[in-house]
Amino acid sequence: MIQRRLKGMGVALITPFNEDGSVDYDSLIKLVEFQVQNGTDFLCVLGTTAETPTLTNEEKQKIKRLVIERVNGRIPILLGISSNCSQTVVDTLKNDDFTGVDAVLVAVPYYNKPSQEGIYQHYKAIAEATQLPIVLYNVPGRTGVNMTAETTLRLARDFDNIVAIKEASGNITQMDDIIKNKPANFDVISGDDGITFPLITLGAVGVISVIGNAFPREFSRMTRLALAGDYNSALSIHHQFTELFKLLFVDGNPAGVKAMLSMMGMIKNRLRLPLVPTRITTFEEMKRILNELKIKC
Repeated sequence: MIQRRLKGMGVALITPFNEDGSVDYDSLIKLVEFQVQNGTDFLCVLGTTAETPTLTNEEKQKIKRLVIERVNGRIPILLGISSNCSQTVVDTLKNDDFTGVDAVLVAVPYYNKPSQEGIYQHYKAIAEATQLPIVLYNVPGRTGVNMTAETTLRLARDFDNIVAIKEASGNITQMDDIIKNKPANFDVISGDDGITFPLITLGAVGVISVIGNAFPREFSRMTRLALAGDYNSALSIHHQFTELFKLLFVDGNPAGVKAMLSMMGMIKNRLRLPLVPTRITTFEEMKRILNELKIKC
């Protein structure tokens, strides 16, 4: 397959729900179109922000097909297929239909807490099971274990179809080590909106964003300006969102961005247990900031 590079602002797409808890596919279609029309460079589908652990297999398959059909090749699609069972990921790659998918996102195994060698062997089995481009996902706050720069670089050098990492360790020194020593065909993508700007200045190629669900035009502009080296303009936009970055995750993800989207009239403020909506204090603080930014609520 012809690989389209995952560069710029990707959005970790949320899953909207109806009041009865079912997936709101009509709102999902509108959200996808909102992203495509407002500067999003690629979509990350069925990641953590989509509340994927609470979706049935039938719902996941329908969401995947709907997004692929709606995007219709206009921007790349990165599909999340993580599991803490290596064989489950391998079987998914061998048996599922990946037509319309540009790359897959696979997180470090969670809960099991494997060693660095175990993490390497997990990704080795996955890389050998497919020709699809693979994006590693290091998020120790969720998985319970950090994939070191050494392991990331070993994977990047050993497997041509491991093409990037979504780095959300929060360890700038580790990320810089990867950027400094990576092979030319391997990219580093920010997994945290709040550090996207500084990480791009170090050599990252973009972000897989949460806040981009609500503000694709603004945040994609910041990302492009930073990538173009216009740091002063990019920093100005970054600072406009500093308070929102903090509020996004204070009550768990995607509670924060779903609250913002509901204020904007795009979705209902519904999540699936064990996640619940933001506290009223967080909601009101977000609304105040959005009003100050002159964003219609």
